[in-house]
Amino acid sequence: MRGVRLALAVLVLACGIPASVSGQSTARAPNVVLIVTDDLGWGDLSSYGAPDVNTPNIDAIGAAGIRLTDFYANGVLCSPTRAGLITGRYQHRYGLLTALGGASTTRGLVVTGNSLPQLMKDAGYATALVGKWHLGAIPQHSPNAHGFDHFFGFKAGFVDYYMHDRGPDQMDLWEDGTPVEVEGYMTDLITERSIGFIEDNAGQPFFIDVAFNAPHWPYQRPDDPSRSLNNAGHLQPFSDDTNTRADYISMVERVDQGVGEILATLDRLDLTENTLVIFTNDNGGEWLSRSGPFFHRKWTVWEGGIRVPTLLRWPGHIPAGRVSDQVGITMDLTATILTAAGAIVPADSEGIDLMPILSGRAPEVERTLFWRTGAGGHNQAAVRSGDWKLVKDGRATLVFNLRDDPGERNDLAKFRQDVAHRLHDLLTAWSADVDAEAIERGLGPAG
Repeated sequence: MRGVRLALAVLVLACGIPASVSGQSTARAPNVVLIVTDDLGWGDLSSYGAPDVNTPNIDAIGAAGIRLTDFYANGVLCSPTRAGLITGRYQHRYGLLTALGGASTTRGLVVTGNSLPQLMKDAGYATALVGKWHLGAIPQHSPNAHGFDHFFGFKAGFVDYYMHDRGPDQMDLWEDGTPVEVEGYMTDLITERSIGFIEDNAGQPFFIDVAFNAPHWPYQRPDDPSRSLNNAGHLQPFSDDTNTRADYISMVERVDQGVGEILATLDRLDLTENTLVIFTNDNGGEWLSRSGPFFHRKWTVWEGGIRVPTLLRWPGHIPAGRVSDQVGITMDLTATILTAAGAIVPADSEGIDLMPILSGRAPEVERTLFWRTGAGGHNQAAVRSGDWKLVKDGRATLVFNLRDDPGERNDLAKFRQDVAHRLHDLLTAWSADVDAEAIERGLGPAG
């Protein structure tokens, strides 16, 4: 018997499969479906208290697993958070602190060989990104260069949902490195292509980043192609044509429909039990969003700009129906995915594997997390340590206890100068550290 156990242990090590996975009914490493929405507010899901949005499929992920209340995006905008996800580190180290430009930009995330998709690929996974990239337009910054076997989607920050462009003569829809023309509403195309990838790779471990652009502007309802950037190139986020909460809700609910179709595909292919499903968002919501009890929105380091809904499901590993206030951040998902897959987790990774905590095998841990941005020409920075948060907004420095005051309405700086000094020192040291690495890379300190 001892010889059998030894042989099994050798097999587990050889395959790079964690022991917790090897004990399941299948010896195959778990599939990973990572679903990322764009500009969704913390309170824009039914399970997060939205009274006017119906999201049963997204909510079902948390019902079958865990819903996190204190989870954060790495950044205040799209590109920074996505850089944190792909690298598993603070994006400041790569000089990405604001949203990148359109298809002509030469800036982008540098290839290091240690990206999330590359490490998953190295571990034997089929890898795909379907949807939004926003980390560089030129080939050397492309999704394929970072380790995605397959890419279908767009490279810039937004596209017309029907025309798949940023206006006349600005097409931005790609199949790997080739521009393509495909008819359909962008949310539906992302769903369809994601299902196709899952079907094509059902016989091997796969990792797919399903990067929905909804509900990012332009606020174009499903099944209503009349309002496109081509038909009215002047459309802006606050135009009279597209500024209703009802339009926004219809976009969110179409994403929920797509999530349901993806989950149903996993069921149909008998993959549910061996698939880690994660739902999260890239930053706080925009002006049509519902941010719950939190103040402010996208572009800011206030809670409404960085706290995001996040749900995870992994049968046999995460007990169903859990709700946790464990503090986490986007780059934790990177470490969690790599660890679950038995892939290499780089020594310089700055996220943590959340699975022991989410599974109930380990107690919650206190976190210290940082944010800094100069997006829009307005300098802001923040640090959360335990329940305390320091916010630097322009020339103002404020201190809040988030457990007592999640809406950040009661500045305690004058009463808790000890906390203010401690957090300020942490933020200063962290800024110096990330800037030094960015300078070493020839990128200069990130704003």
